[in-house]
Amino acid sequence: MNLEQKIYKKLLEVPKGQITTYGELAKAVGLKNGQRIIGKIMNKNPYPVIIPCHRVVMSTGKIGGYAYGEGIKTKLLNDECIQIKNGKIIDLEKKVYRF
Repeated sequence: MNLEQKIYKKLLEVPKGQITTYGELAKAVGLKNGQRIIGKIMNKNPYPVIIPCHRVVMSTGKIGGYAYGEGIKTKLLNDECIQIKNGKIIDLEKKVYRF
């Protein structure tokens, strides 16, 4: 299994209605300080929504980028009952999935 597959498989563990951060996902697959790598891999996700890269956000609570635009990412997160205000997750700590 290559690194991308390992990351996508780990991301599938994050349930609907929860999010993870780029850093948490990097740690979960053994990448020290791998947030940027995670971001690049999320941007290349060949199966968005199926592999829920929209559930990966910044550790500050900002939603971060999305290949189809932040508006689409916000809508997908809202559809999963994740509230966002001014581009940031409300109650971030309550929504973060811990691997």
